[in-house]
Amino acid sequence: MLWETLLLAIRALRRNVLRSTLTILGIVIGVAAVITMVTLGKGATVQVASEIGSLGSNMLQVRPGQGFRGPGGARSEAPMFGVADAEAINDQVSGLEAVAPLASKGTQAIYGNENWSTVVYGTTDEYLQVRDWLLEAGRVFTPSELHSGKAVCIIGSTVRKELFGGANPLGSSIRLGKLSCEVIGALESKGASAFGSDQDDFVLIPLRTFQRRIAGNTDVSAIMVSALSGVPTEKVQKDIEQLLRERRRISVGDDDDFHVRDMKEILSTLTGTTRILTALLGAVAAVSLLVGGIGIMNIMLVSVTERTREIGTRLAIGALEREVLMQFLVEAVVLSLFGGLFGIILGLSAAAFGSKLLNVPFIFNPGIVALAFLFSGAVGVVFGYFPARQAARLDPIEALRHE
Repeated sequence: MLWETLLLAIRALRRNVLRSTLTILGIVIGVAAVITMVTLGKGATVQVASEIGSLGSNMLQVRPGQGFRGPGGARSEAPMFGVADAEAINDQVSGLEAVAPLASKGTQAIYGNENWSTVVYGTTDEYLQVRDWLLEAGRVFTPSELHSGKAVCIIGSTVRKELFGGANPLGSSIRLGKLSCEVIGALESKGASAFGSDQDDFVLIPLRTFQRRIAGNTDVSAIMVSALSGVPTEKVQKDIEQLLRERRRISVGDDDDFHVRDMKEILSTLTGTTRILTALLGAVAAVSLLVGGIGIMNIMLVSVTERTREIGTRLAIGALEREVLMQFLVEAVVLSLFGGLFGIILGLSAAAFGSKLLNVPFIFNPGIVALAFLFSGAVGVVFGYFPARQAARLDPIEALRHE
């Protein structure tokens, strides 16, 4: 019975192929839009998580001041850290893998006839460990170079490309402002960060070299901390805050004049934001499914009007109301399911193209594909029921009189 009803429905739809095609267009667009938006949103979430992870595993940043006070807010004034603060954190806080003091300044890097505006970081070898950064060539600083403040440097891949092109930079001397230093290492590329900045555009030199030859002071503008695997960063953050309050003599009840930023918190915030935006875009796209459902209802009502005599004939020769209702309901569901199928193909294709265009991973989500397909079928049932019921309740005598 169901198979015969399905064949009748397909035969009826084939009589008006163009109208059927235009009818399912709303469903196609709705399903495609939902799948595209959700797939791209999922890829963006994974991309953000990956880029935040590239900043360093279990990393915390300790900086003076209370951070930014909202959009456009200025960083509050606070005394800088010193090397002793980083050493105290390393010695007195448990569960740490590495601690790296950091000072930075914008400068002009020059080699031969090439020059490039970049940032020079004064730090220690632990900085590479905190940031999970690997050398592509060369070596790290030796203890004697760090202690004596020797003029040596390690360059990021952007600086290497801009100054040396494809040439080997090891052993060459570059000038950072007035400081001439020997290139002893080159780092692997990490690409752009989740915030859009180029992570590879910097030069590393020993902290003591930076303080003596570039900054002219002993300030440390940040302390980078990496917790051991399995150690909760929340506990490490609390211990660091307590230690620094003691060292900076902050009284009970007074606000901190520093802030500790846990990268996991940033990851949670950004991924949460992308998920909310994905859900919002998916909901907006789903509205077009409802519009498509209204289109199906409209066409089915027109079909009932056009086929009134056919319905009357079927009822007059013994067809039951539920059989007529089932015939028109199946027609509506077939229309919406065909729309769902073509929408899935279009949506996945658009998502794959968009992923390449936006440079985010394509994450196939079978759950959203199945949900969109089932929802398209539900739209056919909901919006096809009223026209089908209207057809089933026609008076056979009145239907046969219809011109």
